[in-house]
Amino acid sequence: MMGVSVGKAVEGRKGEHAVRIGELSRRTGVSVPTIKFYVREGLLPAGELTSPNQASYGETHVQRLRLIRALLDVGGMSVAAIRDVIVAVEDPERSMHKVLGVTANRLVPRYEREPDTVIEEARKSVAELVAARGWHAYPENPAGEALAAALAALDDVGHGGFVEILDAYADAAEKVARADMDYVAHHVAREALVESAVVGTVLGDAIFAALRRLAHVDASNRVFGGPADRE
Repeated sequence: MMGVSVGKAVEGRKGEHAVRIGELSRRTGVSVPTIKFYVREGLLPAGELTSPNQASYGETHVQRLRLIRALLDVGGMSVAAIRDVIVAVEDPERSMHKVLGVTANRLVPRYEREPDTVIEEARKSVAELVAARGWHAYPENPAGEALAAALAALDDVGHGGFVEILDAYADAAEKVARADMDYVAHHVAREALVESAVVGTVLGDAIFAALRRLAHVDASNRVFGGPADRE
């Protein structure tokens, strides 16, 4: 995605190495019309005017475009959701924890279900799990609601007993979450940190699902396979 050549550069604000919009497009792989659209939508700061019809762009614009593309292409977010994340990133009063919270909440799919006793019991199970593990999270947040919806769906198809192994899932989730945060913490800049969190969350879900399936093959072999299956 990112190129090496920066072409003919101009000096931008605060001495920042700056380029014209065409070079910004070449460096980031984002078309000029799309860059202008992001500026109009408030996702990308306008460039510094160097003449009535020319503006220069610096590394901050490159980083912001990387973040936008990660949120859009990897995270699958809408422009409105991306704007919410950008507002959080630019708010100096908001802690990094809060910024990541805004981002994570926009990544969680929303599940619509009419209130019934099954979903209420599932929500109760989620609240009990969060409390028992001492997690600093509200069970009513989007992830908690998604978990409750999944548990309710399991109950609908006759597998309500799945809740009995929920702690095993929570153990694995804690380890993965800590590994995720250790990875993300290596990034200092807020935008780079959020970008890595988005990419890590979305692609990390895919990686974890693939690893789980590989582990299923091994577990199935050990539990149900015969000697020939273990060769």
